[in-house]
Order: sequence, then C-alpha cells, then structure tokens
Amino acid sequence: MKNRKLLCVLLLMLAVLPTFAQQADNDTITREWVRNHYDKREVKIMMRDGVKLHTVIYEPKDRSVKHPILMERTCYSSAPYGEEYFWLERFTFNEFVRHNYIIVFQDVRGKNMSEGEFEDIRPFVEGKKRPKYNKKGEVVMPRQVPIDEASDAYDTAEWLIHNTWSNGSIGVHGISYPGFYATMAALSGHPAIKAVSPQAPVTDWFRGDDAHHNGAMCLLDMFSFEYWFEYQNVGAYANARYGFEPMPELAPDPSDIVRNDVYTDYLKMGAIKNFTALLGDSVKAWNNVIAHPNLDQWWEDRNVLYHAKNAKAAIMVVGGLFDAEDCYGAFATYKQLKKEATNAEVFLVEGPWFHGGWSRGARPFFGHVYFGDEQTSSYYIRNIEYPFFAYYLEGKGEKPAATRVYDSGSLQWRIYDEGWCEVTPKEKKPYFLTENGLMAHQVRSIQEPVRYVSDPARPVPYAMEPGGSRTTTYMLDDQRFASTRTDVAVFDGGVLTDTVQLLGDIEVELEVSINTTDADFIVKLIDVFPEDFAYPASVYGERRRDNYPMSGYQMLVRGDVMRGKYRNSFSVPEPFTPNEKTKVKFRLTDVAHTFLPGHRMMVQVQSTWFPLIDRNPQKFCNIYECDDSDFQKAEITIYPDSKIWLPVK
Repeated sequence: MKNRKLLCVLLLMLAVLPTFAQQADNDTITREWVRNHYDKREVKIMMRDGVKLHTVIYEPKDRSVKHPILMERTCYSSAPYGEEYFWLERFTFNEFVRHNYIIVFQDVRGKNMSEGEFEDIRPFVEGKKRPKYNKKGEVVMPRQVPIDEASDAYDTAEWLIHNTWSNGSIGVHGISYPGFYATMAALSGHPAIKAVSPQAPVTDWFRGDDAHHNGAMCLLDMFSFEYWFEYQNVGAYANARYGFEPMPELAPDPSDIVRNDVYTDYLKMGAIKNFTALLGDSVKAWNNVIAHPNLDQWWEDRNVLYHAKNAKAAIMVVGGLFDAEDCYGAFATYKQLKKEATNAEVFLVEGPWFHGGWSRGARPFFGHVYFGDEQTSSYYIRNIEYPFFAYYLEGKGEKPAATRVYDSGSLQWRIYDEGWCEVTPKEKKPYFLTENGLMAHQVRSIQEPVRYVSDPARPVPYAMEPGGSRTTTYMLDDQRFASTRTDVAVFDGGVLTDTVQLLGDIEVELEVSINTTDADFIVKLIDVFPEDFAYPASVYGERRRDNYPMSGYQMLVRGDVMRGKYRNSFSVPEPFTPNEKTKVKFRLTDVAHTFLPGHRMMVQVQSTWFPLIDRNPQKFCNIYECDDSDFQKAEITIYPDSKIWLPVK
C-alpha cells in the first residue's frame, strides 16, 4: 500500500515537471501565473541582538529542484502585507520568477513592520563576532552585541538557506537606499551570498549623494524626502495603511508650501533656518544634516567606502549617467571596490538612465533626447541583470563583461573586458575658459577675465520649466535658457570637425576672485547639437509626437557644484579674501560621451542653481543658521587660466 502511494506521488511529480518548465520558459508571466506557481509567507527572522525583522518570502511551489534566492533589503517597505502578492509579474522580476527564483523582501530594522531602531546609513562595524546558529539557521542566545546592516544581512542569509527550498546561493540587489543595503550585504561575508548588485547605491552623503554635493545641500530633494522618510515610511504609517492601526498625526507636509512652483515658493521661504523652523524638531534626519554642516566624524562614520576591503562575492555596480540622486555613488562605489576588494569580482554597468530608470520604466527617449531601444528597462533586465545573477547563482551562461557603459553621444553600448579604471585615459586634456570661448590650447596672456554678478535674490533656476517637484530629466535638459542669463558665463568651443570621446571623470580648475567671502561654483559641460539637427520621424513612433526644437539643443552632459568655502577642506571651511585670486578645484562625476562632428562643446559657469542646491548667502558663515539679511550679491571673476581637464580617449 505504501509503495503504491509512493508510486502515485512519483508519477504525479513527473507529470507536473514538464508543465512547470514549459510555462516558465514560454508563457507570459501574469499575476495569475505567479499565484499558481508561488507561495507567499511572512516571517520574523531574529537577528543576533534579538531584534526581529519582517521578511516576505515568495517561493516556487516546484520542489523538483532547489532554487536560488534573490533578496532585497529595504527601508521602503516589503509590502503588500497579508494575502496580497507583490507584482512579481512586472518586468523587474519576471525573468527571475520565470526561472523559479525564490524572491525575498525584508524591512530593515526600525522601518515599516520590522522591530528595532532605524538609523540613517547605519555605520559598518569592523571586527564583529558572529553568533552561534542552530541547525535551523536560527540565532542561539541573542544578546546585545555590535550590529550593522551587514550583520543583519548575514543573519538573514543564514536563516534563509536553512528554511527555504534554496540551492544555497543568494543574490542581493537594490536601488538607491536598498543599493546601500546591497553593498552592506557584500560586506557581510556570508558564503551563501555569491552575487550582489548595488544599484545607484547611497554612498557618501556629504561629497556626492542625495544630501550634499561637495558640501552644498541638495535642498529640493532633502526637504521633501526627509519628511516623507521620517513619517510615512515607518511602522505606524504602514500599519495604518493596511488598517491595523489608526493613522498617526503627522508634522506639516513640506509640499504644502508649494503653491506656484518650487522655484517661486522655495525662494519665498528664504534662509535654510526657515525651512528648519517649518519642520520643528520632528524630523530627525533633517536635524542631523543641519547639526553637521561640515564634514565631521558623523559623516565619515557613514561612508561605506572606507570598508570596501571587506567585500566578497561577485559585485555588479549599476548606475545611471543622468541619475539625479546617486550618480556619484555608483562610480565611487565601483572604484573603491575595484581598488580594495581583492576577494571580490567587480563589474560596472552605466546606462543613459535616471535614478533607477534601468528597472523603473526606461524608454528609448529620456526627456527630449533619444537613446534607442537598447537603453530600455526590459533590455537591461533580460540582457544585463538576470544573466549576471544566473551566472553566479545558477552556473548558467557566460561571465559578464567587466565594463558596460552607454555612450550618450554616439548612442551605443561600449563593452570592455577591462575595468572602467583601466579603459579611461591616464592623462586628461586641458580646455581653457577664455573670453573667446573654450580653447583646447594654452591661453595667451592678453586674454581678459570674464565677470558676472551673482544675486541670490534672483538665482539661476536648475530647470527651464516650472514644476512642483524636482524633475528626473534636469541632468540632460536643454541649457539654452541658462546661456542667455547675464549671471551665467558661457564658453563655446566652436563647431567640431572630428569626434571627441570622453571616458572618465572631469577635473575643474578655476582661477577666480570674488568681492565677498564665499560663493558657489557650478560648472556644466554641454553638448550643443547642430543648428539643422532633427530626429527622423521614425524614432518617435505612432504614439509620440514631439515638436520640441532639437536644432541647437544644449544637452547637459555633466554638471555639479562646489561650495567655495570647502575648496581646500570639507572639514575646515575657509573664507575667501575679497578680490584676491584664488584656485578652486573639484571633480565632476564620470561621463561616457562622444561629441560628434558638427556639434559644439560648451562650458557654463554660474554661482546659483536653485532650488536644486540651497542658496549660498555669499558670506562666510554657517549657512544653516544664517538670516535672510545675510544674503548679498557677489561679483565673480573667472581668469583665463581657468580650465577643465577632460578625459579624452
């Protein structure tokens, strides 16, 4: 009798196996397909200090073989909670569910449904001791010990390989803040975590990501984000949203101040202290930024780059060349891992995408600029992301190319067997900023300086069109609106007769003087399209009708800000001596762009970029505490020995 039952079970399994394989390989993944093929469960996984993290597991019903795990640890919620399923049929995950991956989402500690206290960019702890685990992968005798996001990833991984139908291989990915958690997973050292993809990872919130660029606050992003992050992305709000608890009381919403557009209404708000007063003492993350105006140990403790040597596994860093939040983070993370992570294989992917655009709906057009079908989200998932994890978690396919970057000027992927740092030129070519334009040779002494007056009461807008929030396209927007302003210095290089291919970062070396004690310097590299340029009608397709004039389009290739008082040190700011010639040096994040014949290279220099960047009162002071009366005009002089060093390939 027992043998007959066993035979029936075996025959049933054999009958089911072809069905699973055929559906997974050929059929369109639908919501119904996911429900039929996946079970969902929610568990609380105990960490080494006793805190339990809410974890949502979607596991294939197919038990004929064991499956790899793809995990995302997030501060943005692992919802939906309860019986409802996540949208695994969407292109972001459908290749993985098609191949029967176990999909895991986890709320990090202190966020949404997880226990514990949340900490912004929780510092990595060197020399942690691992706890003991039982045969079920559970922590034995939890106690108060040093923890970080890497230890939480380790404890989670240990539990997962013992409590799922896994093949013992775990991949971790995440975009933005979850990209930071992915980096931390790579630092965890768990042997089952074999492939990690930090995508647009939060990396250094003072030098280049989210909160600041070179010490200047990213006002438009931080003011609205930190409110939402503090209030609407916590357990009380999550429980209320799903009907478990009453809705909590919230502080004033920053979006309430926008009656017209962010430029007009943020300007009316005045000094940063007025923004702080609106929030009161309720938004901890905002207050931390205000309390640490300079680069101090608080910021340095949260710089994950200092711990790159601990990274293991295969790591594919992904970024967008036009990522408004974390363009810096992807390149900086890759370079540091490549330099120090001797126990890791490190790869780089950079496409013509906005923040997370590679998996959030990228299309052939980004703004008004056409990049082609190979920059779309579906192309990325099918041809880049899934093959990376398949190679390291399933042993399928070919090893990824070391470097894959999209040239945003020639509109093609450039694929290299060498790392990004090896293919970029070792020496850069200087282009001088002169009264006669952008010169690719030594400037003559007879050249006169270029001057403009920066007025913080009438700052240069960061975008041409008014809007209620920060646009995703500003990093390649048309700059013609800025080049007509008298407070923007324009250096035109003339029509090119040959290609100029750039690969790498850009060094800015300004020789300036100001008649005040502080100022910002925004430098923008621009590709000016030919005056007779137009896209053929075929690229628009039937659904898109774009009458925007592309002839003479001034495409922003790369731009960034340097807060002048940090020119020598982010930790020890220094005032300018009025009217004294002073050197200001900084770097613009890497580019992959070819200027084509008939195009022109242009550089614009300005001292306001509002409200993307908070206004400098142009007076040496703590900008976060200054008054409205401290803001003043400044005359800016740019001397002709100023230059940018371009990575010409």
